[in-house]
Amino acid sequence: MKVFDLSNEDEIPFVTIQLPVFNEKYVMERLLFCMAKMDYPKEKLEIQVLDDSNDNSVKLTSELIDNLKETGLDIIHICRNSRSNFKAGALKEGLKTAKGEFIAIFDADFLPDKDWLKKTIIFFKNPRIGVVQTRWGHLNRDYSLLTKVQAFALDVHFTLEQTGRNADHHFMNFNGTAGIWRKQCILESGNWHGDTLTEDLDLSYRAQLNNWEFKYLENVIVPAELPVIFSAARSQQFRWNKGGAENFIKLFRMVLSSKKLPLFTKIHAIMHLGSSSMFFFLLIISVLSIPMLYIKNEYPQLDFAFKVHSFFIVSSFILFVNHWVVYKNIHLKMSYRFMTFISMFFTFFTLTLGLSLHNTFAVAEAYMGKKSDFIRTPKFNIRMSSDNWKGNQYINNKIPIFVILEILLLLYFVFGLCSSFILNDYTLLPFHFMLILGFGYVVYTTLKT
Repeated sequence: MKVFDLSNEDEIPFVTIQLPVFNEKYVMERLLFCMAKMDYPKEKLEIQVLDDSNDNSVKLTSELIDNLKETGLDIIHICRNSRSNFKAGALKEGLKTAKGEFIAIFDADFLPDKDWLKKTIIFFKNPRIGVVQTRWGHLNRDYSLLTKVQAFALDVHFTLEQTGRNADHHFMNFNGTAGIWRKQCILESGNWHGDTLTEDLDLSYRAQLNNWEFKYLENVIVPAELPVIFSAARSQQFRWNKGGAENFIKLFRMVLSSKKLPLFTKIHAIMHLGSSSMFFFLLIISVLSIPMLYIKNEYPQLDFAFKVHSFFIVSSFILFVNHWVVYKNIHLKMSYRFMTFISMFFTFFTLTLGLSLHNTFAVAEAYMGKKSDFIRTPKFNIRMSSDNWKGNQYINNKIPIFVILEILLLLYFVFGLCSSFILNDYTLLPFHFMLILGFGYVVYTTLKT
């Protein structure tokens, strides 16, 4: 594969780094100092701070930028009068004046190594590559059970899903950050749109439908901060799942009607776009499991049907194996890692069940055409267990209304667990036990925060 020779000054392309931020008081200094250390010729580098903030962080950011300008860094502070189209609008606004032929994007909590640009920009020697995406790492993986579960899930996405899609030349997505775009690719693909909550997925698909190629670098890792409080993780999940469903509605016809895509790539893309809808089916299965338990015991002649359906347990086994492959590759030196993995897998699975109602609401809103604001995930500059997030001005203490439904479902599944003993049928007891733990955790952490 041909790559840029960065020892040849004539081959070093001009790069603009875009930093879309909104009320990031606690991490702006860390972010800007990290970008200032980027090992790349200053005459070929521009940094745009796309600041939509409406709090006192604007003044702090401005002062930091002024200090960095004095070092000779080409850095500009771009503030809009409104937050129109949210992150997509900010990126599009910055693109109007961006000097770079290539546009690197980092969210406020991402801290790339200083040689990140040199590791990524070289692949654009291929004129058909529109995006280079790198893998997310985790600054605070071991902070709490919540951060461990999030890291566990994200590792599968970046180590297995993204790698597999890219290797088989199927559609993959730019993950909103820790990646770099060719400006021509953005413009030819229709620029950033703000009509979905996941503008990154939207533009990724439009670019690939326009025959641009993506390059994924699994071994280039950019550490970032995971949400440390449940309300932040909950809102992030809502945005990702609703945005995924919005993009399914927007793009699936374009994928199906494309005459250039192989059939298997179309099927793969539709499954990818529609993946957030699985929470709807997960919730339905959970709710119907209790009536099914009673029907099974009332009509023994139907027992064969339930045995046939038990075949689908194999899907859970496939999920288990996929997560194990990723986990053992990431934690090669961890002793007793298989037992630790089993504990983490069932914790992850349990929390997924507990979030099924919440994420079903997100998907339902998308299919009903209900629009909502882009709710940013607050960053706390938290790494170690000794760090304290309490008192953070961005914490949302508002309790969502559907927590009432989550409480009712928690009680419903307690009834399901008791039913196993009443009917002397323990087939679904482990499932109902996991549902109780999942919804119990979600309710407890929501009310506690």
